[in-house]
Amino acid sequence: MSRTEIRITGFGGQGVVLSGFIIGRAVAVHAGKHATMMQSFGPEARGSACSATVAASDEEVLFPYIERPDIFVAMSADGYETYRDELKEDGILIYERDLVHPVSKEGQRAFGVPSTRIAESLGRSIVQNIVMLGFFAAVTGIVPHEAMRDAVRSSVPVGTEELNLKAFDAGYAYFEQEYEGANPREEGETAAAAGPAAHA
Repeated sequence: MSRTEIRITGFGGQGVVLSGFIIGRAVAVHAGKHATMMQSFGPEARGSACSATVAASDEEVLFPYIERPDIFVAMSADGYETYRDELKEDGILIYERDLVHPVSKEGQRAFGVPSTRIAESLGRSIVQNIVMLGFFAAVTGIVPHEAMRDAVRSSVPVGTEELNLKAFDAGYAYFEQEYEGANPREEGETAAAAGPAAHA
């Protein structure tokens, strides 16, 4: 893993901060690595722009701030526009396909998922962030599948575990179905090969 920097962005109410917390928990608790998380909000609450950042590392994280994320998760158009230029030239963009319409950049790899529609098909749109986490886990492989799944189970409200795990599994399965054979961790794969043009 070395050090991996992640930014998650969206609007208040999408579960951005919880997503960052779950990723950090999966890394630090369930995968035995190290992680720190930071969060920021707009002047309003629900509906305003918000962001969470996670620094994950094999070693103790001494500097919790991120500079240029390796992975950028965009769940809203405003969040994408605000932070898109921060993503590293060879970074991975993960985005909500119905809300975000990214511009392909050479060297970057982009993977989209209709997380809100998938969540609605499960009966609760509120779990779209967990759908996104399942997709994130499949795309990045930053921690083992079961480590992220365990982090979801132990982080969501009591009584909602089954629904949230279904949402996680649905996001994971979407990557396997739509991007069969794609491995974003292999050198040489570009947004042109597996990006929004193919699955927008």
